[in-house]
Amino acid sequence: MTKKQTNVAITTVAIFVATFMTAVEGTIVSTAMPTIIGNLHGVELMNWVFSIYLLTNAMVTPVYGKLADAIGRKPVLLVGLVIFIGGSCLAGLAQNMIQLIAFRALQGIGAGAIQPVTFTIIADIYPIEKRAKVLGFNGSAWGIASVVAPLLGGFIVEKLSWHWIFFINLPIGLITIALVQFFFFEERRSQRVHIDYPGVFSLLTTLFALMIGLQMLTDPNQRLVAMIALVIFVVGFVIFLRVEQKASDPVIDLKLFQNRSFVIQNSVAALVSGFLIGFESYMPMWMQGILGMPASMGGFAVTPSSVMWIIGSFLAGHMLVRWSPKRLLTIALIWLLLGGIALATVPVTTPFVVFLVIAGWLGIAFGTIITITTVTVQNAVTQSEVGVATSFNTLSRTLGQTLMVSIFGIVLNTHFAQGVQAHGNITTDMLNKLIDPQTAKDLPAHLLPALHNILYSGLHGVYLVGIGVIVIALICNLFDVPEKLRMHAHKEAKAASAAPEQQNS
Repeated sequence: MTKKQTNVAITTVAIFVATFMTAVEGTIVSTAMPTIIGNLHGVELMNWVFSIYLLTNAMVTPVYGKLADAIGRKPVLLVGLVIFIGGSCLAGLAQNMIQLIAFRALQGIGAGAIQPVTFTIIADIYPIEKRAKVLGFNGSAWGIASVVAPLLGGFIVEKLSWHWIFFINLPIGLITIALVQFFFFEERRSQRVHIDYPGVFSLLTTLFALMIGLQMLTDPNQRLVAMIALVIFVVGFVIFLRVEQKASDPVIDLKLFQNRSFVIQNSVAALVSGFLIGFESYMPMWMQGILGMPASMGGFAVTPSSVMWIIGSFLAGHMLVRWSPKRLLTIALIWLLLGGIALATVPVTTPFVVFLVIAGWLGIAFGTIITITTVTVQNAVTQSEVGVATSFNTLSRTLGQTLMVSIFGIVLNTHFAQGVQAHGNITTDMLNKLIDPQTAKDLPAHLLPALHNILYSGLHGVYLVGIGVIVIALICNLFDVPEKLRMHAHKEAKAASAAPEQQNS
């Protein structure tokens, strides 16, 4: 009987569609959130609609990575897609905010499989010299989503209802499942699945406590809860380490952390992702609050970074064959540092077009760095550990973003408090109104310069901290080994996978 071969081109399209579906999810929900709140009420719970998705997503990625190595990429990806689609449909049927948050948690559990497993499949079916280019193509889904999602979300909410921003995932998800089922094939793994239940439970508990602690840290009324959660995290982390040391088949093999390049590359990915979330979160605030631009234009201020991300990924693909990851990352991090310095030093009167240039500059660096770290982490382990390594890389980036969102929030709120204290006739509520151009019109004209300066000071502080984060990433990279990637890595993949890259390409 002839063994079925993977259609690499169609499998790549399926990966792109799956990535695009999850990329659109965050932005399209943001667009529809005012309408959802108006319908379901519960504005005080709004942040949990976003954070619970990230929480569950991050918690399950290591488990999916382990399962992908043990039983195969295909079944794990299909299960993740089914869970994501099911959570999407239930979210569309939600009757109150509590239900919506619960179903968003289910969505996150499904999405936790999609990104790391699709990256792992790319590692399986493409040689290392082509992999970075494909990762760049796949990363373009985020750039397209950043443009399409606000427009699509606005259209759906206006012409249909907010429920359809979730229901739209059903046909897209079913198409993706069909493509993966009929065009992606891999050899059956004979390895028996030994689930490290104590390790899984202690890991999920540890990550949940950490994410909750970081989420609550920015709310002065929840500081006690945050401290308790962080204490649970420390205790849980110690328990997790002890459990994994004794486990015969640990969910995360601690021997991976003896690999210097694996540790450093994940650390750089986490730090750069932390700076990335600060850039993407606060740039629209600058555009709206200081320049007085509408929300749609504020969102488009970061679009050049998503577009140029693709260029950065292609550059990484070409240069990884010739240079060591350490050398490439040094150049890319210096490039990123220059963009960060520009953000932290431009004056309050800087025009919109300058931010478009800065965004494009940063995008090249983001695309280069994230692609290099992903490929290098995959290359630093054996083929049997690629799934775990890729999922841990995804987890590192998510944790970096969550940590830095909390730190940036504290920095911004501190500057706001100092600004309000220094101006007796200005309140925090005025700053909240300033950020929305519609409500900013109601503010007294004579107070606008002072309000602009307070907001500028806060954003200036955020990006100064961002510069520090990039410098730490540069220092971390100095300790990596100056070795080129193993070009024979794909030969190991071909021996373990029934998806040779030249087939159907």
